[in-house]
Amino acid sequence: MAQGSGGGFGRRSLLQGAAAGSAALALPTLSCAAPAQARSGRPGADWGVQVGDVTTSSGLVWVRSDRPARMLVQTAATESFRDARTWHGPVIGAGTDFTGVTSLHGLPSGEQIHYRVLLADPDDPRRTGRPVTGTFRTAPAHRGPAGASRNAGAGGRQEGVRFHWSGDLAGQGWGINPDRGGYRVYEDMRRRNPDFFLCSGDNIYADSPIPERVTLPDGRIWRNVTTEEKSKVAETLTEFRGAFRYNLLDDNLRRFNAQVPTITQWDDHEVHNNWYPGQLLDDDRYTVKETDVLSARSLRAFGEYFPIRTLRPDRGGRVYRVVRHGPLLDVFVLDMRRYRNANSPGRQTDDRQGILGAEQLRWLKRELSRSRAVWKVIASDMPLGLVVPDGKTDFEALAQGDPGAPLGRELQLAELLRHIKHDRVTGTVWLTTDVHYTAAQHYAPERAAFKDFAPFWEFVSGPLNAGGYPALKLDGTFGPEQPFSKAPDRANTSPAETPQYFGEIDIDGDSGEMTVRLRQEGGEVLFSKVLQPGQVGQ
Repeated sequence: MAQGSGGGFGRRSLLQGAAAGSAALALPTLSCAAPAQARSGRPGADWGVQVGDVTTSSGLVWVRSDRPARMLVQTAATESFRDARTWHGPVIGAGTDFTGVTSLHGLPSGEQIHYRVLLADPDDPRRTGRPVTGTFRTAPAHRGPAGASRNAGAGGRQEGVRFHWSGDLAGQGWGINPDRGGYRVYEDMRRRNPDFFLCSGDNIYADSPIPERVTLPDGRIWRNVTTEEKSKVAETLTEFRGAFRYNLLDDNLRRFNAQVPTITQWDDHEVHNNWYPGQLLDDDRYTVKETDVLSARSLRAFGEYFPIRTLRPDRGGRVYRVVRHGPLLDVFVLDMRRYRNANSPGRQTDDRQGILGAEQLRWLKRELSRSRAVWKVIASDMPLGLVVPDGKTDFEALAQGDPGAPLGRELQLAELLRHIKHDRVTGTVWLTTDVHYTAAQHYAPERAAFKDFAPFWEFVSGPLNAGGYPALKLDGTFGPEQPFSKAPDRANTSPAETPQYFGEIDIDGDSGEMTVRLRQEGGEVLFSKVLQPGQVGQ
């Protein structure tokens, strides 16, 4: 465990401290009643704190106020906040739904950073609300032994990397269930103390209202925490904001956010199932039919509720980006929504737009070639070789079930894989979610119709709290083989019937070896694979 200049602390004190700090933030679980601080006339931050896109020397701190306020952040090496540094953030108000982000820079690498957020009355800076605290680790600037450092006390340094990934939250009407203890998987991940969490999309289900009760097949009753905004599909900016805010009612998630930084991407359910630009919805629940209008509103709320370096509220920007996590790891976050062409049977012999768009593809090829990190994790909205249908004739992802030469969106993937091979880009691993089960897939040219690429792995995990779905078929174009898969045998099994899943990656700071584990709720390891660094293919 890292130690700052003001004194040492161990893993146990970190976990206890984060839990204690978050406990002070607890909201009423079954209502959205105004907190006591709101009645006192001082700004309140009862939605917790988040940190996003952490690097070796920087990070973004997020908060939401209950009224207009000036955001201040203090950082220090220890929980005592001795010799704290103060960062002056924005005045936050209704224009951003009272959310704000403050950028921290010049931080020490590989160190535990303690921070607290103060919200001050804009007209009287002496009137501040109760501080909200959190902690995170900056990425290591140098490689070193990882095994001992994660549990080290005074003098220990965090030189390896551990992170988790998953996605799909509050889907298919399965919301925060107080009888189960809410989103329990977040507590499972928090206790494993990762350096960050990669959320691979579907942070909300804008098209899935949350009912008060659902009767399960065995007669049990699933109860949900509900809100006004989540009682219908999201169409207005207010409703999209409410959908993002809904998840922050969960104690586990707020406690997790106070300890674990995030790298967040989006997928279809931030707007509507299987949406693409220019689509007109055939859905009687909607009065707004244009997905371009809905996606613009959703993206604005998305930028307000997550700290993302390349995306700011009320401005342009993009979700796709690379987050550099020291010499061991670069994370390439893709956006397979805003730039895709229309879903189709996918049999085109020429497809320049594909699922990424031409500009994003050029960016990805360029940044992969520039990367000097040992591992290049490609965070993909959607799986590569799984056949994901959209209706009876169209397809939602890249694969379209034809095992022959690349067609449709597969052409863009072939171009990217060819570039990775010929430019000798080493250490690429693909991570995804989307399909509501967990699996490991290996792609190799000797099994493929398209052969001009180096072997690689793709790992699938999720959902976090959504319905489980049966496994999908593999498309043979890129020669996938599936040594592991775990999925229910029927559609939309509730989290009470099917385990929720998350993936874990450990990169050893000494050898650079990557260990991938697919875990289920409770922490049990279902599948494990060790990958060696420095290879074009695995």
